[in-house]
Amino acid sequence: MSGTQEMTFSDVASHNSKKDLFVVIHDKVYDATKFVDEHPGGEEVLLDVGGQDATEAFEDVGHSDEAREILDGLKTGDLKRMPGDPEPHAPAPSQGSDAQPGGSSDGTGMGVMFYALVLLGGGLAFGAYKYLQAQSAETK
Repeated sequence: MSGTQEMTFSDVASHNSKKDLFVVIHDKVYDATKFVDEHPGGEEVLLDVGGQDATEAFEDVGHSDEAREILDGLKTGDLKRMPGDPEPHAPAPSQGSDAQPGGSSDGTGMGVMFYALVLLGGGLAFGAYKYLQAQSAETK
């Protein structure tokens, strides 16, 4: 298992089946073939990103430190970007020792903001409904 092998996107793209599955995460190439049946999220999750850049999907889930250690054991090489290759899907995780488990908190902040806005909108809609209901009852 050589960690210095360079592969292009076209090399990785041909490894997209359950019996031969490579994924790219943060410009590193991983052979996930032996891990497909063990993946806690199911094999379909890996097969959906097989032969592709899976960085965004990997980071969106917020994998544990243990999952990242398993990933290190699957590394087969580095991605050699060529002209015309797709751009990276997500920025590299922060490498500080005080980094929060699960990577960057940027996505979490946006998620919390989204849910706060949904709750606020729901509260306003409910208030408007009750107000209109009260107005309707007064006119009868």
